[in-house]
Formats: sequence, C-alpha cells, structure tokens
Amino acid sequence: MTKLHLLLLGILTLATVAATAQTKPASPWSPELLQQLRHLHQAALEDDYAYGQAAHLTDNIGPRLTGSPQAAAAVEYVADELRKLGLRVTLEPVSVPHWVRGEEHAALVSYPGQVPGTQQKIVVTALASVDNATPAEGITAEIVVVNNFDELAAMPREQVAGKIVVFNEGFDHQMVAAGFGLAAYGQAVAYREDGREAAASKGAVAALVRSAGGAQFRLPHTGETGYDAKLPSIPAAAVTAEDAELMARLAAQGPVRLHLVLTPKLLPNVASYNVVADLKGTEHPEQVVIVSGHLDSWDLGTGAIDDAAGVAVSMETAQLLKQLHLQPKRTIRIVAWMAEETGIFGGKAYAKQHAGDVANHFAAIETDLGAGHPLGVNIGGDEAALKLLQPVADVLSKSGAWLLRSSDETGSDIIPLKVAGVPTFSPVQDVRTYFDYHHTAADTLDKIDPRELRENAAVVAVLAYALANMDAQLPRKPQPLPDWLK
Repeated sequence: MTKLHLLLLGILTLATVAATAQTKPASPWSPELLQQLRHLHQAALEDDYAYGQAAHLTDNIGPRLTGSPQAAAAVEYVADELRKLGLRVTLEPVSVPHWVRGEEHAALVSYPGQVPGTQQKIVVTALASVDNATPAEGITAEIVVVNNFDELAAMPREQVAGKIVVFNEGFDHQMVAAGFGLAAYGQAVAYREDGREAAASKGAVAALVRSAGGAQFRLPHTGETGYDAKLPSIPAAAVTAEDAELMARLAAQGPVRLHLVLTPKLLPNVASYNVVADLKGTEHPEQVVIVSGHLDSWDLGTGAIDDAAGVAVSMETAQLLKQLHLQPKRTIRIVAWMAEETGIFGGKAYAKQHAGDVANHFAAIETDLGAGHPLGVNIGGDEAALKLLQPVADVLSKSGAWLLRSSDETGSDIIPLKVAGVPTFSPVQDVRTYFDYHHTAADTLDKIDPRELRENAAVVAVLAYALANMDAQLPRKPQPLPDWLK
C-alpha cells in the first residue's frame, strides 16, 4: 500500500469517527448534573430534617386514621411546613371513609381442661369494613380452625354454619429472611382481605384471622377486610399468632367456644385532602416528577414506618433542594396522599383530577415500605429505564444503594398513574423487620433508625432531582386498568 493510499485511508477513518460522534446521542447526564447529584447525596446523609418531620407526625400528632382529627391536623401541618420552604401548596379534596374502632375483646369461655370459673383472654383487633360489628353484648359460638381456604372449602356447610371460623395461616419468616418480605405478606394478608367473605359463604357467624405479619409478643395486626353485598355481613377481626396457635391446639382436643365483642362503626364520609406542593421547574414547568408518601395511618400505633417515614423523606427532598439552591428543570411535586390504608382514595382521586395532564407526569416516586436501609431503586414499567439510570445508581452506591431492579413494588398510591403509563419508582428497602411492626401498636418512632432514614432521603432526593433534570425521555408503558380502579 502506497503512502497516498495510507493517507487517504486515514482521512476516511477520521471522517467516519467524526460522523459517528455527530450521530451518537448525547448523554442525558452532564458532568455538572452528576456533580450536583453527588453533592445532594452527601448533604442528605448529613441532614436530620426528615427525622424531625417524622417525629412530629408520630409523637406530636399521633395516629392518623382516615377521617380522624389527627389526620386533618397532619394535612394542615405538612401543608404549612412545605409553604415555609417556599413551595406552592394546594390541598386537593378527597372524600374519605370515617371508620371508628369501638370496643374490642374476646375470651375463650369453654374449652377442654378448663378450670371452673375461669376464661382465657384472646387478644383481638377489629378489621375495617362495612357492617363489621357484633351486637353490643357480643356473640358466643364454637370455633372451627382451618389452616387455609382449601380446608374451609372442603368442609360441609353444616360443619361451619353458626360457628366462628379461625384462619390459622402462618407468616413465612424464612421467605422474609431471604429478602421476599412483601411476597410473604401477600400470602398472609389474603386471609385478612378475603377470609371474612369465605367464612360468610359457609354460614359462619364471625371470622378471625391470624395476624398478617411477623409480629410476636401477642401483637395483633389491623387492616381492611373484604365486603360482598351478596353475602351476609359478619364480624371479622385479627388475633395474635400466639392466640391462633392456642385455639388450634385446644380445638384439636375438643369443642372450644369463644365470646367476641366488636363495636366498630363506619360513619359518613369526611372531606379530606391530598397535600400537593410544587417546586416549579425552570425549563419544563409543565412536566411533573412526583415524590410522595401517604399521610394516613392505622390507629393502633402512631404510623411511623407506615408511613410518616415516606412523607418525611419526600418533604426532605424539597428541603434539601432549597437548602442547596438547586433548581430542577421539571417541576418536583411533593404529595402526601390521604386514605391509602382504607382503599387508595387519595391516589384514585388524584388520577381523576389530573386525568387531562397525565401525559405531563414525567415520573412518580413513592416511599411506603418503612425506613429500613435502602439497597437501590425499584423501577416500574419499561425495563429500558434500568440502563438509562445507571449513572444515578453509581452515585447512590456510595451509601450502598446501587441496585436497580425492575419491579411492581413501587407504591400503592401511584398505581393509578402507573397504569396510565407514568414511569414509577420506589426505594428498594430492607424489610426484614418491617412486617413485625406494620399495622400494629408497635409502629412507633423508635422503629426508625435516623441514619437509615437519612439514607432513604438520599435515595429519594437524588432520584427525584435526576429525573427532573435528565436530558432524555423515560420509556412509558401503559397497562390495563384494574377492576378496582374502574
């Protein structure tokens, strides 16, 4: 090959490289943005604003049951705090259930080997639903213990009719230890959600379910239970794991009778609100990145890990951006949802109110699995986002949150947005102890480790700012509308 040929080849090669460089898409992550993300990450790890907010919501305001005075006070408190940060705050109306627990107690009044003149207390807590009360004086009936729905289905109706069904389905602790806490909860909670209807279909007069979680020390787990207008309305409650086992052992020896008193009431709906606060974007203010948690809680504890923590880290995102004078290109919208626990009323109301601009919702983040150490980010929707967000994971790796995972576990309140195609996200959290306290009287502030809450705030703030500033579009993947959203 001559020198002329070599020269021409070199020129062609340089031209090809130049053309390739011109057609290669620009990175959505500028060096300046990545440096801002690193700075934001470090600042979050050093800031206790979120812990202070969680402390006030739990210690000062207390349980925030939907429709309660505490829930209303929490709305006003969070709105005022976000106004102090300079955000534009809107209270968007939500009509919510107003369920009141009432009196609840139970006792074994007849059982094999019973000492005359004695009873055994059963620790019980009512499950929220329509027409879920006993008469004021209570009911007394024989119990029938089953381990699962199949056992109940196989029983003749006459074996169940007039009795109290006790579902003794245990919580899979090994599954939780292996990192599949939400899956274990899903298996157990099916009995809380559907056990009442299954028992009623067999003619039972009440249903008791073993608490859907890992709680020990005779802690009952509350929550919703199903209602079917086609079936008789029967009382339903959760009992502790220890008491479910006790009843199973005694029933194996002979007839056991239980006296049950539950007096909950479902009052008329109450006007409440989602707290919606905007930090306006500088270049695309019409595009929205939601950062959220739910403000309501159950009433047995003070709702620290479910979900004051999620609201607090969302508020922390706004506080950090203001503190560091960081300006998002897209609008970052902090949302404290109302009435997640009683049926995702806030999430559904928001989706209806914003149906006309859902295309401008760039992304939605929710934190609602406690405050355990974050391992990374769950990504709902199109898996193409995994590779796109790798530089964000690299920043978060400094606190051990490097994992990017395609998952449906991105929060209940943002499901209505997800099915409309909005990309959804949540922290991947260590939930090995979460279901020990979830929906119980032990869900209190001491269950939040301040350091781990700071780590969660770092993940959420970095992710939110990255999404609000990235120079690329996320892939959108609309999904079929579930029946419960229709």
